[in-house]
Amino acid sequence: MNKKIALFFLLFAVFSISTGNAQDKKYKVQTIAFYNVENLFDTINGPNNDEEWLPDGNMHWTGTKYKLKLQHLSRVLSELGSGENPQPPAVIGLAEIENRGVLEDLIKQPLLASKGYGIIHFDSPDKRGIDVALLYRKSVFKPLSYKKVPLMIFDKERAKEKKDVEKQVAEGKNTGKTEEEMSVYINVDYSGRIYTRDQLVVTGLLDGEEVSFVVNHWPSRSGGEKKSAPNREAAAALNKKIIDSLYAKNPNLKLVTMGDLNDGPYNASVKEVLGAKGNRDDVKPGGLYNPMYPMSEKGIGTLAHRDAWDLFDQMIITEPLLKKDYTSYRYWKAGVYNKTYLTQPSGAFKGYPLRNSNGEVGYSDHFAVYLYFIKELK
Repeated sequence: MNKKIALFFLLFAVFSISTGNAQDKKYKVQTIAFYNVENLFDTINGPNNDEEWLPDGNMHWTGTKYKLKLQHLSRVLSELGSGENPQPPAVIGLAEIENRGVLEDLIKQPLLASKGYGIIHFDSPDKRGIDVALLYRKSVFKPLSYKKVPLMIFDKERAKEKKDVEKQVAEGKNTGKTEEEMSVYINVDYSGRIYTRDQLVVTGLLDGEEVSFVVNHWPSRSGGEKKSAPNREAAAALNKKIIDSLYAKNPNLKLVTMGDLNDGPYNASVKEVLGAKGNRDDVKPGGLYNPMYPMSEKGIGTLAHRDAWDLFDQMIITEPLLKKDYTSYRYWKAGVYNKTYLTQPSGAFKGYPLRNSNGEVGYSDHFAVYLYFIKELK
């Protein structure tokens, strides 16, 4: 975007204000966001493996803590993108949601209740019961269709390992494995299928313009980055298949695929399998642009581990959103929401995302991400 467009966008944001200059252009903005909210569980024992998130579980997750978590998350969601847009996001993708009930509790929070958010959610087969979901402001986005697309991946070797470990446990033998190592078997059944999150596909009208969204939470790095990489590459292949099918129906497809990909913009799953480009000039018709790639090269991240930052939370867009005809919605810029209040204030993890620890209720172990759509006002 040229400097003149950027300048007037900042001046007008959502609202149309005349300067009296006939050459001035005015722009409308909508914010699209994604947030991995890190284990948004209620305190009710459900059919999933939620035992640690109960009052008598390892996290001692009480009603008081749950309510505080909702308050924290509602603050973040209400403020996302407020730097250039005083209105809350039109659409928000979410990850690590236990069920629809926690979403209903979330949108009833005082900071969100007046915003008129609707919910699109399906239960996923993930054994922990963490799902993806989409929130949307009903006044600006009208869903036309939505579905979940399962990711079918298998690991026969891990299924065999699971049987052997369970046999050792049943016989009272010491497996020699840590709790973290044992956790890799949770989502694997004896057929070898790894039960992970579905991909949520939503198409609707944003201020009357058709836009599609895919919300992702790709398989984790349990068992190690290298060993688990094929699972994320399979997720990327499914994501590309979904996008290509929508592109085939509409060459002018406006789509945002977003989520916690558990890989960075530079990993093979994103860069090669999905084919998301880090330079917008390299994006061809039918292609994808990843605005998070330049951020990652600058060291900007959404989560930290062992003093290293990575940008797993990404928002990737289709080529038609890059066009310079602003008579309809186009992409402007993206960002990471990493305000100071969302970070650890002190200690060895100072500056890291402020997650739950030592019995205290934080926000999330991820920062949220967002991008702006703008269009010229007549």
